[in-house]
Amino acid sequence: MNKNFIIGILMGTALLCSACHSSHYTVSSITVSRTPINDRLDAVQDQKVVALIAPYKSQLEGTMNHVIGQAATSMDKKRPEDLLGNLIADVLRQAATRVLPQPADVGLMNIGGIRNVLSEGDVTVGNVFEILPFENSLCVIRLKGNHLRRLFAQIAGRGGEAISGARIEISKGELLKAEVGGQPIDDSKVYTLATINYLAEGNDGMTALLDAESVEFPENSVLRDVFMDYVKQCTAQGEKLTSKVDGRVTVK
Repeated sequence: MNKNFIIGILMGTALLCSACHSSHYTVSSITVSRTPINDRLDAVQDQKVVALIAPYKSQLEGTMNHVIGQAATSMDKKRPEDLLGNLIADVLRQAATRVLPQPADVGLMNIGGIRNVLSEGDVTVGNVFEILPFENSLCVIRLKGNHLRRLFAQIAGRGGEAISGARIEISKGELLKAEVGGQPIDDSKVYTLATINYLAEGNDGMTALLDAESVEFPENSVLRDVFMDYVKQCTAQGEKLTSKVDGRVTVK
């Protein structure tokens, strides 16, 4: 049970006991229970509430069901490498042009942040919300090569994450080899990396990102919106969403 909820119960009990004492009453017992929030609650609906939310529900469904593009194939999410993760990492790397003169050297997305698969066919606004439900935003990081190598080692320890512009080889959670742009990592060089603020804060074990030389947060760059813009751009160009597994993360 939530700690703050328990504290609230105890405080409420103390106040109740105080009031009862002043009125010559005492609390004989306290009972606490849980109410599951599931479809059982829909069995008997409050029609006044249903009527109240009906216009908003209709408007929301209209927005969420709006088709913004097409997927050429179904895309799953899994380690060490997958179609959907590769696509999102590619989109992130390209989106770095919002603050850089060219795409970032590396794109990075955590598999855990991708919450659904993308099915072949119509892509709706609702699909994008299901895939990327969090308010994570694009950030562009400048990171020295030695820290980038350490980041890839941390990714290896997690069994792989979605990356773009780089290739790593791993074995039993250890990093064997890492390249960026087809070249070995130069420990003294500063690389650009496009990712999300959640990872830039060192979450999901990616603490190497905390040693960034700099971090930029482009305005109005929530990842979900960035991805949606990409889908619409593909549609405007008469293209479907495509991706491929091309050996970015190889397990030996």
